[in-house]
Amino acid sequence: MSPVTPHTTGSTLITNIGELSTQDCTEGAATAVLKDAAVVFEGERISWIGAAADAPAADTAVDAGGRAGLPGWVDSHTHLVFAGDRSAEFEARMAGESYAAGGIAVTTAATREATDYDLTRLLLARVAEAAAGGTTYLETKTGYGLSVEEERRHARIASTVADTVTYLGAHLVPDGVDADEYTDLVCTDMLTAVRPYVQWADVFCEKGAFTEDQSRRVLTACRDAGLGLRVHGNQLGPGAGVQLAVEFGAASVDHVNHLSDDDVDALAGTWSEGGGNAGGMLDPGAGTPGTVATCLPACDLSTRAPLAEARRLLDAGVPVALASNCNPGTSYTSSMNFCVATAVLQMGLTVQEAVRAATYGGALALRVHRGTDRDGERAVGSLAVGHRADLQLFNAPSAAHLAYRPGMPLTGSVWRAGVRVR
Repeated sequence: MSPVTPHTTGSTLITNIGELSTQDCTEGAATAVLKDAAVVFEGERISWIGAAADAPAADTAVDAGGRAGLPGWVDSHTHLVFAGDRSAEFEARMAGESYAAGGIAVTTAATREATDYDLTRLLLARVAEAAAGGTTYLETKTGYGLSVEEERRHARIASTVADTVTYLGAHLVPDGVDADEYTDLVCTDMLTAVRPYVQWADVFCEKGAFTEDQSRRVLTACRDAGLGLRVHGNQLGPGAGVQLAVEFGAASVDHVNHLSDDDVDALAGTWSEGGGNAGGMLDPGAGTPGTVATCLPACDLSTRAPLAEARRLLDAGVPVALASNCNPGTSYTSSMNFCVATAVLQMGLTVQEAVRAATYGGALALRVHRGTDRDGERAVGSLAVGHRADLQLFNAPSAAHLAYRPGMPLTGSVWRAGVRVR
């Protein structure tokens, strides 16, 4: 999953795809599902999509054997730079203890003790697991360092492996440190230290973490430093996270388990004013995308929290992303298949809505849904001519099997930037 991928040469034809869900969100193609389809890669890009019977010749041909094809998953929210184990905490939570933000400190201690080599090895292994499960574009965060040197170290390591990196120095206030003084550090020396390695900034705006005022200070400093913004918000209860995300034009607000009508209306307003048919997840075109609501169902299940109301958000015109939130405390899985199945079976989404949220929705939340991103990569999250050649084939005839056969090992072949990685 390294941002530096070897260039491929020649063309590759993937043919005899029984059902191809392109998630092409240009006007008129928002839910494009093609039968008996084919895709041609030219190097790292998609050069042709259409009926298998009309496919052009290519240097290499792969017969999909009637299997279903989808864009690679875009996982827009992970915390993969960590060491240590919190399974005892998980067991205690399953026995009835409630979840609170403070468990992060356990991981922080273990991660600080890990060498660069160990952290890199652990990160590479987790990214490889995600790729084997069909994830072809992945964000990860800092946030288990919580000191200037450790946050810089984690950002540097993450930048060598993940597709895009988020600065989350504002994850938790370390024990024994004044909260306002630590917030100042996050906004000054720590921000300066990580800036060469990150593209985004995030803040955990939640009771037990950062207050509304502290979160506003973090978002202001990071915006002024030229970083894109994200917010952890409304996870543990009603709070200011959603409204802050809207106020600052954040690309996404993540968790969103506890939403008021005003929160939903505020998110919807960023789309009705900014451009694009958010409910249909159409390409915002030249308009500025609004704030995506990112739902993290694996985390909700692990913490026994109420599932985020993805159906309510979509019906209100708010685009939704699904992400794994892979982390050691509350969601130790990178399985986007599991997240999609949960969204269908328990959150009221249709199969295509859930697939779209896990592909195009994640790309929209990371602003890599069209054109080029901050690092010059081509669009991901949907299959269209000119987009990056990220494709997965399932050992099933349709995407419906993700929810129809939950938990089964359906991921078959995976290509990332035209290179087969599984």
